[in-house]
Parts: sequence; C-alpha cells; structure tokens
Amino acid sequence: MGELFGPPDSMSSLVLLPLLICCSRIIDVSLGTLRIIFVSKGFRILAPVMGFFEVLIWIIVISQVMQNLTNVVNYVAYAFGFAVGSFVGMSIERRLSLGMVVVRVITAKNAGELITFMRKEGYGVTVLNAEGSSGPVNVVFTVIKRTDVQDVVAHIKQFNPRAFYTVEDIQSVTEGVFPVSAGPKLPLVSRWIQARQGK
Repeated sequence: MGELFGPPDSMSSLVLLPLLICCSRIIDVSLGTLRIIFVSKGFRILAPVMGFFEVLIWIIVISQVMQNLTNVVNYVAYAFGFAVGSFVGMSIERRLSLGMVVVRVITAKNAGELITFMRKEGYGVTVLNAEGSSGPVNVVFTVIKRTDVQDVVAHIKQFNPRAFYTVEDIQSVTEGVFPVSAGPKLPLVSRWIQARQGK
C-alpha cells in the first residue's frame, strides 16, 4: 500500500500518506470508543463487529507507519488521529444517547413540587426521607432514558437550583415507568439500537 503513494521523498509520502494515516486512525479510535461503550451496555453483537473493523484498520495503519519510519509527519498524523478519534467517538455516543440512567436528587427543600411534576410528566419516582449533614433531606430516585436527561435536569434546577443531583449509567432495567414519547427524536440508527436493547 505504501508503494501506491510513490517513493519516500515524493509529495504523496509527505502529504497523502500522513493524511491517510490520520483519517484511518480517527475511524479506528472512534470505533474503539464506541465498542467500549457498547460492551459496557451489553450489546453483544455490535461490540464484536466494531472490534473486528477497529483492529483491521489499526493493522493497516500501523503497517504504513512501520514502512515509513523516517517520515516524522507520520508519527504526528498517527497521534493527531488518535486524539481526534477519541473526541469523535465520544461525540457520536453522545448523539446516540444510548441506554438508561438513574437520576438521584438530594434536597433539603421539600421535594413535593418536583415529585408531583415528574409523575405528571410520566416518570417513575421513588422518594426516601433521609438525614443529611445539616438536617432532614428528601432523596428522589428516577430511572430515565438518556435522551431525557437534559429535560429532567432542567426541571430539577428549576425546582431547586441548589439541589444536589447525580446521573449514573445503568446497564439494564427490568421494570419501569416512562413517559409516552410524542414522536421519534433520535436518528434511525439510535432508535434501532435502543429497540434491540429493550428486548
């Protein structure tokens, strides 16, 4: 493949080969980032498929680097592609908004208003009375789709801007109360993945 771009001192080796390495590395690392995320969420088919293409691309890229060890630009392209690939992979995962999360709210302010609103919107809510460092608090739990996180967090801040809350990933749920979707808000790929996850 290296011969395709001409001799080492040609413009193709100084520009096209590093560009190829960079772009391939971006794809490779993006797939790797998504593969790790899919493994953590239990996608037993998608994760191995992505792993296959990830390693295949990596082998092609590293072979080109090893065949052109005198070209420092290749090293820079390799490292730059790795950095950009990590960013791209995380951005894609954020766009897909896969899986479910548990939102935990701890507030000294009476959470009745928040609980009423959440239940009216169709979210399942569990409430505990607890003791905080400065007195009694309400602990509110709800399990929601990741696509709804921004809306729920906005409601929490509107209810109490000083409320302490956490958002944590969960791998699977068996039962739950979720609001009826008004319509598909996700790309086709995201909807297909979430449909498979719900099986």
